[in-house]
Amino acid sequence: MADKKIINGIPLPDRLDTVDKQILEALHENGRVSYTELAQKIGMSRVAIQARINSMIDEGVIERFTIVINPAKIGVMVSAFFNVDIEPQFLDEVAEKLEMEPSVTSLYHMTGPSTLHMHGIFETTEEMERFLLEKLYKMPGIVKVESQLLLNRYKSRMGMKL
Repeated sequence: MADKKIINGIPLPDRLDTVDKQILEALHENGRVSYTELAQKIGMSRVAIQARINSMIDEGVIERFTIVINPAKIGVMVSAFFNVDIEPQFLDEVAEKLEMEPSVTSLYHMTGPSTLHMHGIFETTEEMERFLLEKLYKMPGIVKVESQLLLNRYKSRMGMKL
């Protein structure tokens, strides 16, 4: 791996080599794969694989290991996307409050016609309505909220795939 580049005082991770990319691809497919199995697949020692994974964790390339739950299988039937317009001076305050909401699964500051793009999941439309009326609409600086309900999920991917 090459020397670290520094931009605005922040060290950037080293470029990924072919082996790192193979490790990330394998972990993306199955985050529970053992170091031993991964080492056999890639043709390296278990210790070398573990060291590379630990290095990518330390550098922030790998943010976390997690599972993906199918909401419908546990009774969470409403998936909705929201475009939220916020007065600029309230952006950080609103974003911090929405980050703490269990029903909010993703939250992005966007360019374009809305300020925040948000995804949320709810057991029922009534639960979503309560979230809107009792929480979102009451936050300071909210100008407009548009929502779209998900009808069918064709593809969903967590994180980035190489």
